[in-house]
Amino acid sequence: MADVLDPSNIPGPKKAAIFLMSMGEAYTTKAFEKMNEKEISDLAYEMSSIDHITPEIMKAVSLEFVEKFEGESKMIIENESFIRNVVKNTLKDKQANAILQDLEKKKQDKPFIWSRNVNVGTLAGYVVGEHPQTIAMILAHMPAEISSELLIAMPTELKGDIAMRIAKLGQISEDVVRDVDKALKLELSGAVGPGGKAGGLQVLVDIINGVDKATEDAVMAHVEEDNPEMANDIRNLMFVFEDLTGIDDTAMREVLKKVEGQQLTYALKTATDEMKDKIFSNLSQRAGEMLKDDLDALGPVRLTEVEEAQQAIVRAAKELEADGTITLGKGKDDVLV
Repeated sequence: MADVLDPSNIPGPKKAAIFLMSMGEAYTTKAFEKMNEKEISDLAYEMSSIDHITPEIMKAVSLEFVEKFEGESKMIIENESFIRNVVKNTLKDKQANAILQDLEKKKQDKPFIWSRNVNVGTLAGYVVGEHPQTIAMILAHMPAEISSELLIAMPTELKGDIAMRIAKLGQISEDVVRDVDKALKLELSGAVGPGGKAGGLQVLVDIINGVDKATEDAVMAHVEEDNPEMANDIRNLMFVFEDLTGIDDTAMREVLKKVEGQQLTYALKTATDEMKDKIFSNLSQRAGEMLKDDLDALGPVRLTEVEEAQQAIVRAAKELEADGTITLGKGKDDVLV
């Protein structure tokens, strides 16, 4: 992926980190002086995952603080020195060192987090040559959205096998995860805390929820043939577009705030009447009328475009859930598409 973040789906703490880093060390130091240690620690952690800020991301964030911001080239951020200087300029040595040590520990708890900054095609080129069991371990530990794209990029004949291995993956030792993480990062020139994360059904479901329909079909066909009971469990755990009918209206309105107009129009092209009613009942009268006009005017579109729009909305909902903004139900009923 070329960009670290999707400008339309940036969590609140990350927005604050981006804004402060774009304003520079002096400004951030003054802002930190008005915060408590926990707030500083949380923001420092968010900053540590940011390597560059594109104009699009900066503008999306800055518009919430100022009228307008424009730029032409991405800003390269030396995040380590930036954070260290700001924290040390804000706090006493003992407090600053405690926060910086805590930051290092938190960063070690997330192996493969650097994969967000690597082009997926390049990453897939390195990973595909590994043994399927190693690929499964890597995908189980990477951020789900990266793993989804990697699974899409894998050869069709390997997708099902890799998925099965993820579902059956037990806890991986710290040393193994560290070694693979370090080796892959070194190869790509881009560590976990005690004990590596286990794989399992939920890890696989999180990955499947982000892949395209063809990859999902290939994976589920393989799982169905190898283990029908597991396939049924996976389907029960998966959260799909139509499952949004089960969330409360407040949550739905939060989701709709993060959805682009064209995205919503495409997503409703094959939606059930129940799904459409859920959407329209949570839009203003004017917005609802505009959406209906757009739907009426929409001609034939590729099914893949509809599925991509629906997946984008599901991802937005999951990001809101991860932020603690909304709660999504689990499980799924039969879906009409």
